Amino acid sequence: MKKYLAALLLVLTAMPGISSDKYKREPFLDIINYSFTVSVSDTSDIIYAKAEIQVLIKNTADSMIFDLRNQDQDGIGMKTDSVIFSKGKIRWVHINNKLIVVADKKLGKGATGIIRIVYHGIPADGLIISRNKFGERTFFSDNWPNRAFNYLPCIDHPYDKATVDFYVIAPSHYVVVGSGCLIEESHLEGNRKITHWKESVPLATKVMAFGAADFDFVLAGTVDTIPVWTYVFDKNREKGFNDYSAGVKPLSFFTSLIGPYSYEKLANVQSKTIFGGLENAGCIFYSEKSVTGLGNDEALMAHEIAHQWFGNSVTENDWNHIWLSEGFATYLTAVYMEMTYGKERLDRIMKSDRNRVINFYLSSPAPVVDTTIHNLMDLLNVNSYQKGSWVLHMLRNELGDETFWRGIKLYYQRFRNQNAMTADFQKVMEEVSGKNLDIFFRQWLYLPGQPDLSVKSRISGEKDQSEVIIEQKQSQLFNFPIELVIKGKRGDLHEKVQVTDRVTKIIVPTGQIDEIIPDPETRLLFRIIKE
Repeated sequence: MKKYLAALLLVLTAMPGISSDKYKREPFLDIINYSFTVSVSDTSDIIYAKAEIQVLIKNTADSMIFDLRNQDQDGIGMKTDSVIFSKGKIRWVHINNKLIVVADKKLGKGATGIIRIVYHGIPADGLIISRNKFGERTFFSDNWPNRAFNYLPCIDHPYDKATVDFYVIAPSHYVVVGSGCLIEESHLEGNRKITHWKESVPLATKVMAFGAADFDFVLAGTVDTIPVWTYVFDKNREKGFNDYSAGVKPLSFFTSLIGPYSYEKLANVQSKTIFGGLENAGCIFYSEKSVTGLGNDEALMAHEIAHQWFGNSVTENDWNHIWLSEGFATYLTAVYMEMTYGKERLDRIMKSDRNRVINFYLSSPAPVVDTTIHNLMDLLNVNSYQKGSWVLHMLRNELGDETFWRGIKLYYQRFRNQNAMTADFQKVMEEVSGKNLDIFFRQWLYLPGQPDLSVKSRISGEKDQSEVIIEQKQSQLFNFPIELVIKGKRGDLHEKVQVTDRVTKIIVPTGQIDEIIPDPETRLLFRIIKE
């Protein structure tokens, strides 16, 4: 047995396919479908579960490795009871938070099969078993970013997406909501029931979810045949139905702006997530505190609903490119507010976000695509959200509205329900614009910081002329256009200047300059250095 364990550990340490986020990938294995049966109760936090995992062997292999947290000495975590493989005899070991399955014979390329895993335990994380603000017991998936392995055997990384079925067995008083569409709700013996939710669109494990609580629910509306449901705690019924009704409008807006919604429904759910909102595919969980009755959830809901397109349907293939999720959702929320309330609202948001980006850089000088981050929670930072949003805003102004939105639509269409990287997005935007965007993407995403500018003026030697001097103070030069409003004795001038060098000078016929206003339309991420 010791030799067997040693051999399996050797398999574990020799796994191929290391990405920049350090997750060891299995290029010979593709998960087609997860089917999870999870039994919960009101008398214990122990779950009893079964996973049936349909796998496709892409290259010849004899082992399969799944993420699943081990049970520790305090009894927290999962204990595997049995593993069966439909293609024949297997050996397995559950160690170091990995379930390693080894077949007696080589598995040929193109082979398919089902791994059946029976297990039980108390989730250390991932499935939040707690009580809500009314003291009622609740169960909520909280998988993001890689916490699903705490209670589900899986490939807990967004590169391998799969369809999913959740069969939740719970006391009859619970209403269960989950990813996909409702297939079954049946009563069982012992005052229990089984609820089956089926998602037929491939998902990353980070956004697969189910929740069980004493919910009330209502159909808030329909968008292009997609039902929009509201699920709130029964004691929050009136306030919650009012607040979450705001979710219909963003779904309609993003469907028109970007392309078809990918999932069978949208449920906006009051929950016990550790986040303000968690963008589970078609089943968004919001903090229980979000329900106030004041109708203040519009921006939050727009952000999480925007994720249904970017983050959920088009999913980053590597965690270090999470701006493709969070930056997109942040900017699309700003665009939603712009289109709903006017450009002044957009400008206000972008100015506020610009200040946040600058302040973050002063304390954490790092690029947006930061391959040094391996604690995934640290990716939830201003670079991923607000700076990523600013990159899109500047790209929109670089290309023009028509080209930019055509590119966003094509990017979504091409990678819908698949994975993508920053290079894929760049390629699409170059395709629609006919421009080489290497400099743009490199300086804004792969280099830290932003232009730190000194903007000054002086009287020129020529009559009634002045000189405007723009100097880049940061070490790494940027290439960018900047608009200036120059106020002088002879009136106001509007100038657009392409800055490429350390010092850029222009002559303007204004006489003495009274004031220079950089970036009056809020189109550039930069910092003014006063001297």
